[in-house]
Amino acid sequence: MVDLSSSAGYVELGEHSSPKLDKYRKVSVIPLVFLIFYEVSGGPFGIEDSVQAAGPLLALLGFLLVPFVWSVPEALITAELGTMFPENGGYVVWVSSALGPYWGFQQGWMKWLSGVIDNALYPVLFLDYLKSAIPELEGGLPRTIAVLAITIVLTYMSYRGLNIVGSVAIFLGVFSFLPFIFMGFVAVPRLNASRWLVMDLGNVNWTLFLNTLFWNLNYWDSISTLAGEVENPSKTLPKSLFYALLLVIFGYFFPLLVGTGAVPLHRELWTDGYFSDIAKMLGGVWLRTWIQAAAALSNMGMFLAEMSSDSFQLEGMATRGMLPELFARRSRYGTPLVGIMFSASGVILLSWMSFQEIVAAENFLYCFGMIMEFVAFMKLRIDHPAESRPYKIPLGTVGSIIMCIPPSLLILVVLAFASFKVMVISMVAVVIGLVLEPCLRYSERKRWFKYSITADNHDFHSAYQ
Repeated sequence: MVDLSSSAGYVELGEHSSPKLDKYRKVSVIPLVFLIFYEVSGGPFGIEDSVQAAGPLLALLGFLLVPFVWSVPEALITAELGTMFPENGGYVVWVSSALGPYWGFQQGWMKWLSGVIDNALYPVLFLDYLKSAIPELEGGLPRTIAVLAITIVLTYMSYRGLNIVGSVAIFLGVFSFLPFIFMGFVAVPRLNASRWLVMDLGNVNWTLFLNTLFWNLNYWDSISTLAGEVENPSKTLPKSLFYALLLVIFGYFFPLLVGTGAVPLHRELWTDGYFSDIAKMLGGVWLRTWIQAAAALSNMGMFLAEMSSDSFQLEGMATRGMLPELFARRSRYGTPLVGIMFSASGVILLSWMSFQEIVAAENFLYCFGMIMEFVAFMKLRIDHPAESRPYKIPLGTVGSIIMCIPPSLLILVVLAFASFKVMVISMVAVVIGLVLEPCLRYSERKRWFKYSITADNHDFHSAYQ
């Protein structure tokens, strides 16, 4: 299958030339594994609430079994459609090809907004792990300035190039895993298997439990938005998704196994940052400091991966005429500067929301996007069975459709548990997208902005003209 992104032209900032994408170095397997890891996980930081909400047994079962219900199907669909359409834009291209460009735009709007909401968490979480050492970061003007400074620094790193982001992700991933491996060795003499079996079904906060699981196990499809930057995507993308899946499941289950088995259970203490307290109990202050540093730096990795995904998604939409041409322009480092600036602005505007509100709102919007993604996957399988698919899920069309049923049911459960406030905010965001698309088409007719199709569209619907 032809690498569609290789024939796209991009205007470099400050110049009138259109250098080929080939001039930019592509991402290989190992950096891509860690980019996916940070798109989805970033380590066990943030999973503590699952124990508080449901106890050890349900938390362990959740992070062991739910990946097979949700993560595996999503990763498989990403591998098939990402290699079928190896260009920037990812799921926007899939939905556009199956349902038409109007719904492709809606997919792009909801998933981009969900990603930006998600990214608003990471500067806040970064400071939450530092405020015990620097009390001034608890709130007020110092905290606001720190959030802005962190966002600016990480945005600049995203601007400097995807390969830099990938290299940083590898370093941060190794640094974040090592203290938990060490904690596991230290904890062996203190492990008590009976603690893993504690369960109280009458005392489960299902909303918190499901949102924690869903938030920590989704976004496998985000890597598809920069498929055009991947070296030999037909082989690299499926392989990287597989390795990342193993890494994510291990990165959640092992720390939970150690933490719940090595210390007495106090469910009310299991909240963000509790792994650092467990580390102090097991290994002393130095191990707690290491885990706090790993947690803080992990949030940097997740910010960088999400920013790359969000900005390249906007670039991919612009090459298909869904957004003004200026979103397709690249800097000298090969990065979509306008997309990065838009995504960073959204992060700053949304950073005032609370952690729980952010997680619930992004989950709600993400669910809508995933419903369209599943529909697009099934429709492409039924309508275009003979189309080239370098990687194809080995279940047949009927089996692949059946595979989509459990995650679809999970989506309905997550939506049902959303609060009224989150539903209202999310529905307003959906309505904005429904209105925004015709407004952009009107601006195109009035020639307020320049639109062009620079991608070699492998599409089954008419693109914007």
